[in-house]
Amino acid sequence: MLLRPFLNDATSCASYLFGCTTLGTLAVVDPHADLVDGYIAAAEVVGQPIVAVFETHVQADHVSGLPELAGRTGATAYLPAGAGVEFEHVALEHGAVVELGNTRVTAIATPGHAPAHHAYAVADLRRGTDEPWLVFTGDSLLIGDVGRPDLHVAGDAPGQARILQASLQRLLDLPDHVVVFPSHYAGSVCGRGLSGNPVSTIGFERAHNEMLGFADAAGFAEALLKDTPPPPPGQDRIVAANRRGSAGTPA
Repeated sequence: MLLRPFLNDATSCASYLFGCTTLGTLAVVDPHADLVDGYIAAAEVVGQPIVAVFETHVQADHVSGLPELAGRTGATAYLPAGAGVEFEHVALEHGAVVELGNTRVTAIATPGHAPAHHAYAVADLRRGTDEPWLVFTGDSLLIGDVGRPDLHVAGDAPGQARILQASLQRLLDLPDHVVVFPSHYAGSVCGRGLSGNPVSTIGFERAHNEMLGFADAAGFAEALLKDTPPPPPGQDRIVAANRRGSAGTPA
């Protein structure tokens, strides 16, 4: 299985090109509008097409590259059911599976940062097992922190925080060896104490991520809502553009 991370330090966003090179089925997770040329160039280097684009949620801090990437490659767009976007896509429910040759992608519903949010667990069937090897966690589980709950549902941050805590348990049900690839790292306003290391494992986060140590939802929510950074500049414009599938300024 091929895996190529793309780190955009301007917004501290991480996105990923991955998939099966044996059967020519590559995909991108959480593409950034500034990196579309890079995804296409990387796929051309290995001589394989990009056939799928996954969004973990409607982004609030940067313009998504999904519409341009899907338009230029003919790839199918996949988003969580209920994402509320206005462009053609496949809506994935919790537990839905997308086969990309020998690469199997399973959607895990992880709402809380956004009401419609998925993580994507990935198995490489050439390893002789369908057990996940890695998980793209979007803005749910971050390295050293978890996603903030206040950006997408105004006025109900505590409620969203409690939802997020329940969602994180689904990720903690994964084996400790599963590698965690989130969509943000240190410098992003989508979390607070993010690590500068953009990669971890379920086991390491279970042992060292303080936000995963709360037994009660109230304590988790209180801790999560402390020291929340300002919202991303232009959040409303960005969210509206990403729902439309356009980088233009909303009317």
